[in-house]
Amino acid sequence: MGKVIVVASGKGGTGKTTTVAALSSCLAVLGHKTLCIDFDAGLRNLDIALGMTDFTVMDYMDVVSGRLDLISACSGSPRIPNLFFLSAPSDCIQDEIDPEALKQMFSDIRDNFDYCLIDAPPGLDSGFKLAHCDADMSILVTTGDFPAMRDVTRTASAVRDLGITNLRLLVNRVQPKNFKLIKTTVDDVIDIVGVRLLGLIMEDKYLFRALHRGIPLIMYKKRRSAYDFLDAARRITGEDVPLHRY
Repeated sequence: MGKVIVVASGKGGTGKTTTVAALSSCLAVLGHKTLCIDFDAGLRNLDIALGMTDFTVMDYMDVVSGRLDLISACSGSPRIPNLFFLSAPSDCIQDEIDPEALKQMFSDIRDNFDYCLIDAPPGLDSGFKLAHCDADMSILVTTGDFPAMRDVTRTASAVRDLGITNLRLLVNRVQPKNFKLIKTTVDDVIDIVGVRLLGLIMEDKYLFRALHRGIPLIMYKKRRSAYDFLDAARRITGEDVPLHRY
């Protein structure tokens, strides 16, 4: 039985979409059949982070509405075996989506994939709630600055209000000098948000280069951030992976 995992953040700019792409790619490289879904209707860009812009045709509404079965709607990665993608529709009123039909799609996903990572839209509106409607886990992405920490704390509370208790925190774009500047630490971030840490991802200029060349980060040179994401993916699968402190 597969797991449905939502990746969320309280605000834009934390690297949520690149996190979904990187974790999904790493899970696939580890041998797990992995599906990632862009849930940000109208503002979709997960396909760019995956390097799959030219390989995406169908979207999740084709499945929810019954126009296509799940497997027919998913696109396979041309670069990474075991990695699949399902896009968001270009225009969709998410308030009109039947939650029961969405839950049926998630049930089909669990029957066909080991992991499914959902790129939730920013904010706490209907799209956020729909993405979490039948999730097994929520990964909250934040950076080390105070506004991001405040927003992700609110997001954690909203996720718990939806009945999800399995939460993990991923601190992205870590720059030790910035923590020193604002006189805080990663432990302070964990205490403020109140969520168990999944991983720390170092700030990496090569992530930007990989994104704009359409190359998944795990395949773009041997970067520290790629190994950080790989360690986080291994923790998702249940491996006991030591945490690097920066």
